[in-house]
Amino acid sequence: MPYELYYWDSIQGRGEFVRLALEEANADYVDVCRGPSSKGQGIPAMMAIMGSRSDADIPFAPPFLKDGERIIPHAANILMYLGPKLRLAPQNEGERHVLNGLQLTITDFVAEVHDTHHPIATSKYYEDQKEEAKSRSAEFIQNRIPKYLGYFERVLQQNPEGPAHIFGGGLTYVDLSLFQVFEGLRYAFPRATAHLSDRYPHLSALRAAVMKRPNIARYLQSDRRIPFNENGIFRHYPELDRDMA
Repeated sequence: MPYELYYWDSIQGRGEFVRLALEEANADYVDVCRGPSSKGQGIPAMMAIMGSRSDADIPFAPPFLKDGERIIPHAANILMYLGPKLRLAPQNEGERHVLNGLQLTITDFVAEVHDTHHPIATSKYYEDQKEEAKSRSAEFIQNRIPKYLGYFERVLQQNPEGPAHIFGGGLTYVDLSLFQVFEGLRYAFPRATAHLSDRYPHLSALRAAVMKRPNIARYLQSDRRIPFNENGIFRHYPELDRDMA
């Protein structure tokens, strides 16, 4: 049976980290809420699973993955589950936990990205918190982007197997997730990230290498790759962008 991925149908969001892994591995999967086969039933089906009053182990929010009868929620948790199956993680349990720690750090970073445009409440529109978003984004650009990207650059540089990958000597799902973060930041903050390649050469090289992988390249050119937009996590609001010191 194919994997079933449940996520919102019009944004990349957190579901994209899972999609990239499935696409790289050429896995058999269904993006339940998207495509003609859903016929508008995908979102109601997703909401029904989350809103169940009788099923056990219901997910709090998307993304979540169905593998047969098993439901796995949360992007990092899904990737930890899929990693060995898709050959995008080591078989050794201890090494998988190290890799998961890196993915969880990406999860923290993505949450901070989201809060640049929704610093007060997710229930309020961006326009209702624009001034607060300007302050939050200025702090994010000057301090948080260098904090996180500097960390990942250092992990790449100090990898005993070389800086081509974030862990070990082969591609993992964290490499794919770092590509997504790099691309998302470039979309959301083009002024701030104009010199990312100079500041973080190993991350830049990783991003370029991932883009050249055949399955990823085909995916990026396909209609399965939802464009970045102002409903997702990485949003481009010119008033929030500024040069990085």
